[in-house]
Amino acid sequence: MSAFLIFIVLIVLVGFFFAGMYNSLIKLRNRVKNAWSQIDVQLKRRHDLIPNLIETVKGYMTHERDTLENITKARAGAMGASSVAEKAKAESALSGALGKFNLVVENYPDLKANQNFLALQEELTSTENKISFARQSYNDQVLFYNNKIEMFPSNIMANMFNFKQEEFFEVENEAEREAPKVKFN
Repeated sequence: MSAFLIFIVLIVLVGFFFAGMYNSLIKLRNRVKNAWSQIDVQLKRRHDLIPNLIETVKGYMTHERDTLENITKARAGAMGASSVAEKAKAESALSGALGKFNLVVENYPDLKANQNFLALQEELTSTENKISFARQSYNDQVLFYNNKIEMFPSNIMANMFNFKQEEFFEVENEAEREAPKVKFN
């Protein structure tokens, strides 16, 4: 009878082990989703700031229509992207368009003194920093999650329950790896 009891205890312990492993995978997957939602919040904030920025500078930059249209197109592409890879590519294009815009703004001293523009510039700088931190947090969570589903013995549980690797949010072009410089002082 004691051998049967030991067998039952071992079965229960193995069950708890696998339940803990499964719950750990669920927790990590949910952390990845939460980290992605933080990026989405900051990207939406960035997308919402851009029309205000363009409206503020339109009167000053009458000869820079292409620059403003490129920003608008890049923003639309970024808002329409769905997967992590698509969003990373679209956001890189938007960062590039904003970087070119910032270079053009240097030619307009009256614009650089405009209070509305300065406030929007500060908001955009703050948002770019928040995006950077959110992207780092997301990539950290993806790393933990991907490690867990690849390492033994949790990889067995991950395969059984169809846990899939998540994509990192990476900037493709080396030149786009830096946030656009938005300081005009």
